[in-house]
Amino acid sequence: MKFSLKHSINWSIFISVITFILACIFTVASTTMLEGVSWGIGMLIVFSLVLTGIFFDILGLSAAAASEIPFHGMASERVKGSRQAIYIVRNADRFSNFCNDVVGDVSSVISGAASAAVVLKLMIHSDNALLNTVVSVIFTACVSALTVGGKAMGKSFAIHYATDIVLWVGKLFYLLENRFKLRIFTPKRKQKSQNGKRGNKRARTNQSA
Repeated sequence: MKFSLKHSINWSIFISVITFILACIFTVASTTMLEGVSWGIGMLIVFSLVLTGIFFDILGLSAAAASEIPFHGMASERVKGSRQAIYIVRNADRFSNFCNDVVGDVSSVISGAASAAVVLKLMIHSDNALLNTVVSVIFTACVSALTVGGKAMGKSFAIHYATDIVLWVGKLFYLLENRFKLRIFTPKRKQKSQNGKRGNKRARTNQSA
């Protein structure tokens, strides 16, 4: 696949806009949910954001680690989702960029902001400065440890089970295409080679002569 600077710039602009929109949506949603709930529910929201980032990190790394070859054999046997899995592997750079950098990083940033909001809720119910500091440090450390440890375990899982994970995502895309008519990847049409064009021109020249 040839590197195209124009396509790379267009993709960078597109993914930046998507990141901005998703960050706004995630921030508003998490802030709205945290406003009217207790600190216990707030903790669950924070941990759910962390797990979301880990989950998409696994998907992105699986696409980058998977090989295209096994899916061709599955496609010949008409396994559902195998054709979509081939498109995922062929577009692994964009797929992993969306999963790891967009959803994964946005979830990490929002979970950090949400954890700060939960700590503020805890501080409201206590006037002990030392206790508030200890709770803040422990909770923030737990969120960081879960994020880093979860992604480390997720990377190992993604590398060893890359084919199965990508096929599972391919089946999901297959379902979206057939049930909801939503196509994630559009296959590119094959362009005629220069040799083929030259051969056609020569044939036309011979016929005219």
